[in-house]
Amino acid sequence: MTSINPIALEVARNQFASIADEMGSVLRRTSYSPNIKERADCSAAVFVASGEMLAQAEHIPVHLGSMPASVAAVLERFGEDVEPETQYAVNDPFFGGTHLNDLTLVRPVFFGGSIAGWVANRAHHADVRGEAPGSMPAHAVHVDQEGHRVPPTVAVRGGEWVPEFVEPFIQATRTPAERLGDLSAQLGANEVGARRILAAIETEGPERYELLAGALLDYGERRMRSALKELPDGVYSFSDVMEWGDSDLPIRVAVEIDGDRLHADFSETHSQIEGNINAVEAVTRSCLYYAVRVGTDPSIPANGGCYRPLELTTRPGSLVAAQSPAAVAAGNVETSQRIADVLLGALAQAAPDRVPAASQGTMNNVLIGSDEFAYYETLAGGQGGRPGRTGQSGIHTGMTNTKNTPIESLESHYPFRVVRYGLRRGSGGAGEFAGGEGIEREIEFLAPATVSLMGERRRVAPWGLAGGLPGSTGEDWLMRKGAEPERVPGKSTFDVEVGDTLLVRTPGGGGWGVPK
Repeated sequence: MTSINPIALEVARNQFASIADEMGSVLRRTSYSPNIKERADCSAAVFVASGEMLAQAEHIPVHLGSMPASVAAVLERFGEDVEPETQYAVNDPFFGGTHLNDLTLVRPVFFGGSIAGWVANRAHHADVRGEAPGSMPAHAVHVDQEGHRVPPTVAVRGGEWVPEFVEPFIQATRTPAERLGDLSAQLGANEVGARRILAAIETEGPERYELLAGALLDYGERRMRSALKELPDGVYSFSDVMEWGDSDLPIRVAVEIDGDRLHADFSETHSQIEGNINAVEAVTRSCLYYAVRVGTDPSIPANGGCYRPLELTTRPGSLVAAQSPAAVAAGNVETSQRIADVLLGALAQAAPDRVPAASQGTMNNVLIGSDEFAYYETLAGGQGGRPGRTGQSGIHTGMTNTKNTPIESLESHYPFRVVRYGLRRGSGGAGEFAGGEGIEREIEFLAPATVSLMGERRRVAPWGLAGGLPGSTGEDWLMRKGAEPERVPGKSTFDVEVGDTLLVRTPGGGGWGVPK
């Protein structure tokens, strides 16, 4: 077999990553919703014919680590019946999805009559119906309360939407024009990715293309195994909690490092509950991939090869491996943050010079809408202090990598007015390297609406490391017109009227090292 020299391998690594990056750019630029266009709540990746991830853009960790499950679900459902010029859709959490808002489009790339690879992108749709605008009702106990489910389905043939897919999806949502626009952006992003893959195959030739792809996956595996060998062997345990009402539900992990392999065991985690903080195993796997790259070497190519040495054990029916028909909307956005936290807490024992203190540990989800509009955003907070560097302030951390919705965009698209927006001074944990600050944002409602909040770290603070102090917990306040301010639960759904205001104060990051 012809070997691939290091220069050719590096060129190929950047070429494949640039394809995924271009897909993401097309998706953002052509989408309709501020959630995708402004916040970049979307991700894209490239896969080999078997479904193993070849490359990803640096988009959203919880999307990318779980996206191989969507490709695998399409392969399992359609097998040899996969058709050229076809795209497949899935958002069902129990068949390759994560939560219902995240719709994934998967497209096979054919060359010479056979599948040469796949491209896929995932986008968070701001509303897919359910029992509250935004499709994350705090009271949900069944996945169907959260919106419209799409098992692996043929969505596009020959560049045209298949009515059996698109019509029920559009009819289900409160914002059909926006959904169709975002769907069309997803379709176009995959078409661009497919064209770039075909161009690469035609340039290199199919045999060398396959050789390059295989070599890149093997390179990722070698880099990860080498990084794991640098860590001391042992079993490292850590636990943290999810806040549910007045209860603290533990998430526990035991991370075993044995030479060039790592095994994460979540068997002792709390059972799934009648609530929406249950996470499917694909989400937990994405957290594992993210945390290990943080704790070893983030420059390792993020592909299926680098994940080969990582093993995961969960207990079906637990908070980190939920079974149907559990509600899961917050499992993807909130429980994922805690899963990442406990993995990083365990890895900090093996790599104390690399792992930061806990970041804010929540995405501070705010959903506001009616039958006329649907707004969704996750709010930034404090990053944990790191060995040698303070944490960043007002930034999205952990399993999210989205951006801020600019005030101008928010006020032009929705009936809101931003009253104040800035850093929450003093919220970062003290330390030799302090935690970053959270933010404060207050909005006034200019129309009646329903609000859903989905946040964590409202009681249990983000922890410090190496003697650093914890960051501040978050707070949510509702000021009804003419009434005293009322602190509302971090997980709640309620109605508001014109003139009411909502203030969200996000957590700060934990400090690292003993404060001077």
